[in-house]
Amino acid sequence: MGHKVTDKVTWVGKIDWELKRFHGNEYSTHRGSSYNAYLIKDEKNVLVDTVWQPFGKAFIENLKKEIHLENIDYIVTNHAEVDHSGGLEELMREIPETPIYCTKNGVKSLKGHYHKSWNFVEVKTGDTLDIGKNKLIFIEARMLHWPDSMFTYMTGENILFSNDAFGQHYASEFLFNDYVDSAELHQEAIKYYANILTPFSTLVMKKIEEVTNFNLPIAMICPSHGVIWRENPLEIVNKYLEWARDYQENQITIVYDTMWDGTRRMAEAIAEGIQFADDKVAVKLYNVSKTDKNDVITEIFKSKAFLVGSPTINKGILFSAAGILEMIKGLGFRNKKASAFGCHGWSGENIKIITEEIDKAKITLVDDGIKEMWNPDTEALQRCRQYGKEFVEKL
Repeated sequence: MGHKVTDKVTWVGKIDWELKRFHGNEYSTHRGSSYNAYLIKDEKNVLVDTVWQPFGKAFIENLKKEIHLENIDYIVTNHAEVDHSGGLEELMREIPETPIYCTKNGVKSLKGHYHKSWNFVEVKTGDTLDIGKNKLIFIEARMLHWPDSMFTYMTGENILFSNDAFGQHYASEFLFNDYVDSAELHQEAIKYYANILTPFSTLVMKKIEEVTNFNLPIAMICPSHGVIWRENPLEIVNKYLEWARDYQENQITIVYDTMWDGTRRMAEAIAEGIQFADDKVAVKLYNVSKTDKNDVITEIFKSKAFLVGSPTINKGILFSAAGILEMIKGLGFRNKKASAFGCHGWSGENIKIITEEIDKAKITLVDDGIKEMWNPDTEALQRCRQYGKEFVEKL
Protein backbone atom coordinates (compact mmCIF):
# COMPACT_ATOMS: atom_id res chain seq x y z
CA MET A 1 0.00 0.00 0.00
CA GLY A 2 1.04 3.59 -0.49
CA HIS A 3 2.12 5.96 2.25
CA LYS A 4 1.21 9.62 2.30
CA VAL A 5 4.11 12.02 1.87
CA THR A 6 1.85 15.07 1.53
CA ASP A 7 -1.79 15.50 0.54
CA LYS A 8 -0.74 15.44 -3.10
CA VAL A 9 2.18 12.98 -3.02
CA THR A 10 2.07 9.28 -2.10
CA TRP A 11 5.00 6.88 -1.77
CA VAL A 12 4.25 3.79 -3.88
CA GLY A 13 7.61 2.01 -3.75
CA LYS A 14 8.90 -1.26 -2.33
CA ILE A 15 10.89 -1.93 0.86
CA ASP A 16 13.39 -4.77 0.34
CA TRP A 17 14.39 -6.13 3.74
CA GLU A 18 16.08 -9.22 2.26
CA LEU A 19 18.51 -7.38 -0.03
CA LYS A 20 22.11 -8.03 1.01
CA ARG A 21 24.02 -7.33 -2.25
CA PHE A 22 23.48 -4.66 -4.86
CA HIS A 23 25.00 -3.80 -8.28
CA GLY A 24 25.60 -7.52 -8.66
CA ASN A 25 27.95 -8.31 -5.80
CA GLU A 26 29.59 -4.89 -5.82
CA TYR A 27 27.79 -3.17 -2.93
CA SER A 28 26.77 -4.64 0.43
CA THR A 29 23.37 -3.71 1.85
CA HIS A 30 23.49 -4.91 5.46
CA ARG A 31 20.30 -3.01 6.28
CA GLY A 32 18.42 -3.81 3.06
CA SER A 33 17.11 -1.04 0.85
CA SER A 34 14.00 0.44 -0.73
CA TYR A 35 12.98 1.37 -4.25
CA ASN A 36 11.10 4.62 -3.92
CA ALA A 37 8.43 5.61 -6.43
CA TYR A 38 6.07 8.53 -5.96
CA LEU A 39 2.56 9.22 -7.22
CA ILE A 40 1.58 12.89 -7.58
CA LYS A 41 -2.15 13.69 -7.74
CA ASP A 42 -2.93 17.17 -9.01
CA GLU A 43 -5.19 18.13 -11.91
CA LYS A 44 -2.81 15.82 -13.75
CA ASN A 45 -1.48 12.63 -12.21
CA VAL A 46 2.22 11.85 -12.40
CA LEU A 47 4.22 8.75 -11.47
CA VAL A 48 7.84 9.49 -10.57
CA ASP A 49 10.03 6.40 -11.10
CA THR A 50 9.10 2.75 -10.49
CA VAL A 51 10.81 -0.18 -8.71
CA TRP A 52 13.30 -2.95 -9.42
CA GLN A 53 12.15 -5.48 -12.01
CA PRO A 54 11.59 -8.48 -9.64
CA PHE A 55 8.95 -6.42 -7.84
CA GLY A 56 7.31 -5.07 -11.00
CA LYS A 57 4.07 -7.10 -10.85
CA ALA A 58 3.51 -6.42 -7.16
CA PHE A 59 4.24 -2.74 -7.82
CA ILE A 60 1.48 -2.58 -10.45
CA GLU A 61 -0.98 -4.38 -8.15
CA ASN A 62 -0.30 -1.91 -5.34
CA LEU A 63 -0.37 1.07 -7.70
CA LYS A 64 -3.86 0.04 -8.84
CA LYS A 65 -5.03 0.42 -5.25
CA GLU A 66 -4.00 4.09 -5.39
CA ILE A 67 -5.16 5.05 -8.90
CA HIS A 68 -6.77 3.65 -12.05
CA LEU A 69 -3.71 3.23 -14.27
CA GLU A 70 -5.40 4.92 -17.24
CA ASN A 71 -5.67 8.03 -15.06
CA ILE A 72 -1.86 8.38 -14.93
CA ASP A 73 -1.18 11.29 -17.27
CA TYR A 74 2.62 11.34 -17.19
CA ILE A 75 5.51 9.15 -16.08
CA VAL A 76 8.78 10.76 -14.98
CA THR A 77 11.91 8.58 -15.14
CA ASN A 78 14.67 10.40 -13.30
CA HIS A 79 17.14 7.58 -13.96
CA ALA A 80 16.94 4.53 -16.22
CA GLU A 81 18.94 2.08 -14.08
CA VAL A 82 16.83 -1.04 -13.61
CA ASP A 83 16.31 -0.63 -9.87
CA HIS A 84 14.28 2.50 -10.71
CA SER A 85 12.85 1.68 -14.15
CA GLY A 86 12.27 -2.04 -13.72
CA GLY A 87 8.52 -1.65 -13.22
CA LEU A 88 8.09 0.19 -16.53
CA GLU A 89 7.68 -2.94 -18.66
CA GLU A 90 4.72 -4.16 -16.61
CA LEU A 91 3.26 -0.66 -16.44
CA MET A 92 3.57 0.09 -20.16
CA ARG A 93 1.75 -3.12 -21.04
CA GLU A 94 -1.25 -1.57 -19.32
CA ILE A 95 -0.88 2.07 -20.43
CA PRO A 96 1.42 1.88 -23.49
CA GLU A 97 0.81 5.42 -24.82
CA THR A 98 1.53 7.31 -21.59
CA PRO A 99 4.35 9.83 -22.13
CA ILE A 100 7.61 9.13 -20.29
CA TYR A 101 9.57 12.27 -19.39
CA CYS A 102 13.34 11.74 -19.18
CA THR A 103 16.59 13.18 -20.46
CA LYS A 104 18.00 12.53 -23.94
CA ASN A 105 20.44 10.08 -22.38
CA GLY A 106 17.53 8.57 -20.48
CA VAL A 107 15.87 7.66 -23.79
CA LYS A 108 19.07 5.95 -24.95
CA SER A 109 19.42 4.07 -21.69
CA LEU A 110 15.78 2.95 -21.49
CA LYS A 111 15.91 1.75 -25.10
CA GLY A 112 19.17 -0.03 -24.32
CA HIS A 113 17.63 -1.84 -21.34
CA TYR A 114 14.18 -2.68 -22.66
CA HIS A 115 14.39 -2.33 -26.48
CA LYS A 116 11.00 -0.60 -26.62
CA SER A 117 9.94 2.55 -28.45
CA TRP A 118 7.67 4.02 -25.80
CA ASN A 119 6.27 7.56 -25.94
CA PHE A 120 9.40 9.35 -24.78
CA VAL A 121 9.46 13.09 -24.10
CA GLU A 122 13.01 14.44 -23.82
CA VAL A 123 13.58 17.18 -21.22
CA LYS A 124 16.54 19.30 -20.20
CA THR A 125 17.39 21.59 -17.29
CA GLY A 126 14.77 24.31 -16.82
CA ASP A 127 11.99 22.55 -18.74
CA THR A 128 8.69 22.53 -16.89
CA LEU A 129 5.50 20.49 -16.88
CA ASP A 130 2.27 22.07 -15.67
CA ILE A 131 0.21 19.57 -13.68
CA GLY A 132 -2.46 21.89 -12.28
CA LYS A 133 -1.96 23.94 -9.17
CA ASN A 134 1.70 22.93 -9.20
CA LYS A 135 4.31 22.32 -11.85
CA LEU A 136 7.36 20.11 -12.24
CA ILE A 137 10.78 21.56 -13.03
CA PHE A 138 13.40 19.22 -14.51
CA ILE A 139 17.10 19.52 -13.65
CA GLU A 140 19.66 17.36 -15.45
CA ALA A 141 22.16 15.74 -13.09
CA ARG A 142 24.60 14.09 -15.48
CA MET A 143 26.92 11.55 -13.81
CA LEU A 144 25.11 11.70 -10.47
CA HIS A 145 25.64 8.92 -10.97
CA TRP A 146 24.78 7.98 -14.60
CA PRO A 147 24.77 10.15 -17.75
CA ASP A 148 20.94 10.08 -17.86
CA SER A 149 20.26 11.11 -14.24
CA MET A 150 18.04 14.07 -13.43
CA PHE A 151 16.17 15.66 -10.53
CA THR A 152 12.51 16.68 -10.62
CA TYR A 153 11.31 19.58 -8.46
CA MET A 154 7.64 20.01 -7.56
CA THR A 155 6.52 23.57 -6.89
CA GLY A 156 3.90 24.24 -4.23
CA GLU A 157 4.91 21.16 -2.26
CA ASN A 158 8.56 22.25 -2.61
CA ILE A 159 9.76 18.68 -3.03
CA LEU A 160 12.99 17.66 -4.77
CA PHE A 161 12.74 14.15 -6.23
CA SER A 162 16.49 13.51 -6.34
CA ASN A 163 16.67 9.86 -7.44
CA ASP A 164 20.07 8.38 -6.45
CA ALA A 165 21.48 11.61 -5.00
CA PHE A 166 21.00 11.90 -1.21
CA GLY A 167 19.89 8.27 -0.96
CA GLN A 168 20.83 5.41 1.30
CA HIS A 169 20.52 1.65 1.03
CA TYR A 170 18.41 1.45 4.17
CA ALA A 171 15.19 -0.49 4.69
CA SER A 172 12.75 1.06 7.14
CA GLU A 173 9.00 0.98 7.61
CA PHE A 174 9.40 4.60 8.70
CA LEU A 175 9.22 6.91 5.70
CA PHE A 176 11.01 9.96 7.08
CA ASN A 177 14.45 10.83 8.46
CA ASP A 178 13.05 12.21 11.73
CA TYR A 179 11.62 8.77 12.59
CA VAL A 180 14.68 6.57 12.08
CA ASP A 181 17.89 6.02 14.07
CA SER A 182 20.06 9.00 13.07
CA ALA A 183 23.33 7.09 13.63
CA GLU A 184 22.24 4.27 11.32
CA LEU A 185 21.04 6.80 8.75
CA HIS A 186 24.37 8.65 8.81
CA GLN A 187 26.33 5.40 8.45
CA GLU A 188 24.33 4.33 5.41
CA ALA A 189 24.41 7.81 3.84
CA ILE A 190 28.21 8.18 4.09
CA LYS A 191 28.74 4.60 2.90
CA TYR A 192 26.51 5.33 -0.10
CA TYR A 193 28.45 8.49 -0.93
CA ALA A 194 31.88 6.90 -0.41
CA ASN A 195 31.20 3.86 -2.58
CA ILE A 196 29.01 5.36 -5.32
CA LEU A 197 29.39 9.12 -5.61
CA THR A 198 33.03 9.78 -4.69
CA PRO A 199 34.24 9.76 -8.33
CA PHE A 200 31.77 12.55 -9.11
CA SER A 201 32.54 14.86 -6.18
CA THR A 202 33.40 17.84 -8.39
CA LEU A 203 30.08 17.42 -10.20
CA VAL A 204 28.25 17.09 -6.87
CA MET A 205 29.51 20.52 -5.78
CA LYS A 206 28.65 22.12 -9.15
CA LYS A 207 25.17 20.61 -9.24
CA ILE A 208 24.35 21.66 -5.66
CA GLU A 209 25.55 25.17 -6.47
CA GLU A 210 23.41 25.20 -9.63
CA VAL A 211 20.28 24.03 -7.79
CA THR A 212 20.93 26.51 -4.97
CA ASN A 213 21.11 29.33 -7.52
CA PHE A 214 17.56 28.51 -8.64
CA ASN A 215 16.45 29.76 -5.19
CA LEU A 216 13.86 27.00 -4.94
CA PRO A 217 12.55 26.41 -1.42
CA ILE A 218 13.03 22.78 -0.39
CA ALA A 219 10.65 21.31 2.17
CA MET A 220 11.58 17.69 1.43
CA ILE A 221 14.13 15.68 -0.51
CA CYS A 222 12.69 12.41 -1.79
CA PRO A 223 15.48 10.07 -2.99
CA SER A 224 15.04 6.75 -4.75
CA HIS A 225 16.54 4.65 -1.95
CA GLY A 226 16.05 4.90 1.80
CA VAL A 227 14.14 7.50 3.78
CA ILE A 228 12.82 10.91 2.83
CA TRP A 229 14.65 13.95 4.22
CA ARG A 230 11.83 15.89 5.85
CA GLU A 231 13.31 17.31 9.04
CA ASN A 232 16.04 19.82 8.12
CA PRO A 233 16.30 18.44 4.56
CA LEU A 234 19.30 20.62 3.72
CA GLU A 235 21.33 18.72 6.34
CA ILE A 236 22.11 16.00 3.79
CA VAL A 237 22.88 18.63 1.12
CA ASN A 238 25.44 20.21 3.45
CA LYS A 239 26.86 16.77 4.22
CA TYR A 240 27.29 16.12 0.49
CA LEU A 241 29.16 19.41 0.15
CA GLU A 242 31.40 18.40 3.06
CA TRP A 243 32.03 14.92 1.65
CA ALA A 244 32.65 16.29 -1.85
CA ARG A 245 35.41 18.62 -0.66
CA ASP A 246 38.15 15.96 -0.47
CA TYR A 247 36.77 14.69 2.84
CA GLN A 248 38.92 13.35 5.64
CA GLU A 249 38.79 12.81 9.39
CA ASN A 250 41.66 12.39 11.83
CA GLN A 251 41.91 8.70 11.01
CA ILE A 252 44.47 6.28 9.62
CA THR A 253 43.21 2.98 8.26
CA ILE A 254 45.39 -0.09 7.85
CA VAL A 255 44.07 -2.69 5.41
CA TYR A 256 45.77 -5.98 4.69
CA ASP A 257 45.48 -9.61 3.75
CA THR A 258 47.73 -12.25 5.27
CA MET A 259 48.71 -15.89 4.66
CA TRP A 260 50.39 -17.06 7.87
CA ASP A 261 49.80 -14.00 10.06
CA GLY A 262 53.12 -12.31 9.31
CA THR A 263 51.53 -9.34 7.55
CA ARG A 264 48.82 -9.19 10.22
CA ARG A 265 51.45 -8.95 12.95
CA MET A 266 53.19 -6.21 10.98
CA ALA A 267 49.88 -4.31 10.71
CA GLU A 268 49.34 -4.48 14.46
CA ALA A 269 52.89 -3.34 15.19
CA ILE A 270 52.58 -0.41 12.75
CA ALA A 271 49.32 0.55 14.46
CA GLU A 272 51.06 0.51 17.83
CA GLY A 273 53.73 2.85 16.47
CA ILE A 274 51.15 5.24 15.06
CA GLN A 275 49.22 5.34 18.31
CA PHE A 276 52.41 5.87 20.32
CA ALA A 277 53.36 8.86 18.17
CA ASP A 278 49.86 10.37 18.03
CA ASP A 279 47.28 9.23 20.56
CA LYS A 280 44.66 11.57 19.07
CA VAL A 281 44.47 9.86 15.69
CA ALA A 282 41.93 7.05 15.22
CA VAL A 283 43.67 3.92 13.94
CA LYS A 284 41.56 1.13 12.42
CA LEU A 285 42.74 -2.24 11.10
CA TYR A 286 40.86 -4.43 8.63
CA ASN A 287 41.70 -7.79 7.14
CA VAL A 288 40.17 -7.24 3.71
CA SER A 289 39.65 -10.97 3.13
CA LYS A 290 37.36 -11.07 6.19
CA THR A 291 35.80 -7.60 6.23
CA ASP A 292 33.12 -6.32 3.87
CA LYS A 293 34.84 -4.40 1.09
CA ASN A 294 32.36 -1.52 1.04
CA ASP A 295 32.73 -0.98 4.78
CA VAL A 296 36.50 -0.86 4.27
CA ILE A 297 36.11 1.67 1.46
CA THR A 298 33.96 3.83 3.71
CA GLU A 299 36.71 3.85 6.35
CA ILE A 300 39.34 4.75 3.75
CA PHE A 301 37.07 7.57 2.56
CA LYS A 302 37.04 8.91 6.13
CA SER A 303 40.82 8.64 6.52
CA LYS A 304 43.57 11.17 5.97
CA ALA A 305 45.99 8.31 5.29
CA PHE A 306 45.97 4.57 4.89
CA LEU A 307 48.33 1.63 4.50
CA VAL A 308 47.84 -1.44 2.33
CA GLY A 309 49.57 -4.68 3.24
CA SER A 310 50.00 -8.07 1.61
CA PRO A 311 52.61 -10.81 1.44
CA THR A 312 54.00 -11.84 -1.93
CA ILE A 313 52.33 -14.75 -3.73
CA ASN A 314 53.26 -16.00 -7.21
CA LYS A 315 55.19 -12.78 -7.84
CA GLY A 316 52.03 -10.85 -7.01
CA ILE A 317 49.85 -9.93 -4.03
CA LEU A 318 46.86 -11.58 -2.40
CA PHE A 319 43.51 -11.43 -4.19
CA SER A 320 41.57 -9.28 -1.71
CA ALA A 321 44.39 -6.75 -1.31
CA ALA A 322 44.55 -6.40 -5.09
CA GLY A 323 40.77 -5.99 -5.18
CA ILE A 324 40.64 -3.18 -2.64
CA LEU A 325 43.43 -1.36 -4.49
CA GLU A 326 41.40 -1.63 -7.71
CA MET A 327 38.35 -0.16 -5.95
CA ILE A 328 40.43 2.70 -4.51
CA LYS A 329 41.79 3.47 -7.98
CA GLY A 330 38.31 3.47 -9.52
CA LEU A 331 36.80 5.74 -6.87
CA GLY A 332 39.44 8.41 -7.33
CA PHE A 333 39.98 9.33 -3.69
CA ARG A 334 41.69 12.69 -3.15
CA ASN A 335 43.40 14.43 -0.25
CA LYS A 336 44.83 11.16 1.10
CA LYS A 337 48.28 9.68 1.62
CA ALA A 338 49.30 6.03 1.68
CA SER A 339 52.08 3.48 1.89
CA ALA A 340 52.67 -0.25 1.48
CA PHE A 341 53.80 -2.99 3.85
CA GLY A 342 54.02 -6.78 4.03
CA CYS A 343 56.23 -9.78 4.53
CA HIS A 344 57.63 -12.17 1.93
CA GLY A 345 59.62 -15.35 1.56
CA TRP A 346 61.91 -15.36 -1.43
CA SER A 347 60.90 -13.09 -4.34
CA GLY A 348 59.38 -10.10 -2.52
CA GLU A 349 57.53 -8.15 -5.24
CA ASN A 350 54.66 -7.17 -2.91
CA ILE A 351 55.77 -3.67 -1.88
CA LYS A 352 56.65 -2.65 -5.43
CA ILE A 353 53.25 -3.81 -6.72
CA ILE A 354 51.23 -2.11 -3.95
CA THR A 355 53.23 1.10 -4.29
CA GLU A 356 52.66 1.16 -8.05
CA GLU A 357 48.90 0.69 -7.55
CA ILE A 358 48.76 3.50 -4.98
CA ASP A 359 50.58 5.72 -7.44
CA LYS A 360 48.16 4.78 -10.25
CA ALA A 361 45.31 5.78 -7.95
CA LYS A 362 46.92 9.25 -7.72
CA ILE A 363 47.27 8.89 -3.95
CA THR A 364 50.28 10.68 -2.44
CA LEU A 365 52.92 8.17 -1.35
CA VAL A 366 54.29 8.82 2.12
CA ASP A 367 57.42 6.73 1.61
CA ASP A 368 58.73 3.52 0.03
CA GLY A 369 56.90 1.31 2.52
CA ILE A 370 58.26 -1.47 4.71
CA LYS A 371 58.71 -5.19 4.16
CA GLU A 372 60.05 -7.95 6.34
CA MET A 373 61.30 -11.40 5.36
CA TRP A 374 59.49 -14.50 6.55
CA ASN A 375 57.64 -14.38 9.86
CA PRO A 376 58.65 -11.10 11.58
CA ASP A 377 60.63 -11.63 14.77
CA THR A 378 60.92 -9.29 17.75
CA GLU A 379 63.38 -7.01 15.99
CA ALA A 380 61.28 -6.89 12.83
CA LEU A 381 58.17 -5.97 14.81
CA GLN A 382 60.11 -3.20 16.52
CA ARG A 383 61.08 -1.88 13.09
CA CYS A 384 57.37 -1.89 12.20
CA ARG A 385 56.53 0.09 15.36
CA GLN A 386 59.23 2.60 14.47
CA TYR A 387 57.89 2.73 10.92
CA GLY A 388 54.37 3.47 12.23
CA LYS A 389 55.77 6.26 14.40
CA GLU A 390 57.64 7.81 11.47
CA PHE A 391 54.66 7.34 9.11
CA VAL A 392 52.34 9.51 11.18
CA GLU A 393 55.07 12.09 11.75
CA LYS A 394 55.48 12.47 7.93
CA LEU A 395 51.82 13.31 7.36
